[in-house]
Amino acid sequence: MSDPGRGGGAWDAALEPEILVLPTPAAASREAAQRIALALTAAVAARGAAHWVTTGGSTPGPIYRHLVGDELRTTVPWSDVHLWWGDERWVAASDVLSNALVCWDLLLRDVPVPLEQIHVMPVGAALESGKGPEAVAEAYITALRGAKLDVDAAGFPGLDVVLAGIGSDGHLFSVFPGSSTWDDPAWVQAVPAPTHISPRVARITLHPLIMGAARMPVVVVSGGAKAAIVGRIFGPREDPRDLPGLLARRPGGIWILDDAAAAELPSELRGTSIE
Repeated sequence: MSDPGRGGGAWDAALEPEILVLPTPAAASREAAQRIALALTAAVAARGAAHWVTTGGSTPGPIYRHLVGDELRTTVPWSDVHLWWGDERWVAASDVLSNALVCWDLLLRDVPVPLEQIHVMPVGAALESGKGPEAVAEAYITALRGAKLDVDAAGFPGLDVVLAGIGSDGHLFSVFPGSSTWDDPAWVQAVPAPTHISPRVARITLHPLIMGAARMPVVVVSGGAKAAIVGRIFGPREDPRDLPGLLARRPGGIWILDDAAAAELPSELRGTSIE
C-alpha cells in the first residue's frame, strides 16, 4: 500500500494498523524489540535475508538495549540481517546528532551483523571529500537498488521492517509537513535544514512512500508531548503531505504507544491497552 486513503468515516479495523498501548515507555520499547525480532526472524526464514530500516532520535536506544539482551540476541539470525536508516543528519559520524551513532554504540557492538550488511548513509565520507547531501542520497539509492528488493506498484522497495518515531509536527523520517520530497520520485533525497524543529541541520531521508511499501512498519511513541499528534493522526484522515505520519497508519503496521502518548487516541481505540 503506497497511498493512504483520505477522508473521515467510521473506524474499520481492516484498513488500520494494530495499536498496542502499554503502561510505560520501557514496556513499549520491550514490546517493540520483541516484534522486530520476530519479524526479522520470519523474514530470514521466508526469503533468506531480512532488511530492517531503523531510525534516530530517542526512539531506538531502549529498543536496542532489549535486542542485545540474552533472549533476543541469541534468537535473531543476525548474520542474515541488513540494516538501513530512514534518515540521517548532515553531521560527522562521531557527532552525537548522528542517527547511526547510537546504533553502533548500543546494538552493533553486541550482535553479529556483518559489516557489509550495515548500510549507513555515507555522510561522514561525503563531508571528508567535500561532497554534498545530494551525493549521499544518490549513493544510498545505489545501495538500495543493489539489494534487489521487491518493489510495489508505485515503484518503491519493500523492506521487511521499518522502525520509526513520529515528530511532534507529524514528520516521518526527515519528511516534514509541506515537504517538496513528495514531488520527487527518488527513493532517497536531500532535505534542507528545518527551521521549525531541532536539530536545525540538513538531512538525507528515504522517500515517505517507502513506509507504504514496507512489509511491517513499526511506530513507537512515548510521552505526553506526542499525545496531540498521535490523536490527530488517528482522527479524521488528512492529506499526508500535511501530516506525513499518516503513511504509517495502514494495514500491516504496528503502533506501540505508552499510556501518555495514547492519551488522545479516539475512544474506540482505548480498548487495545495491554499490561
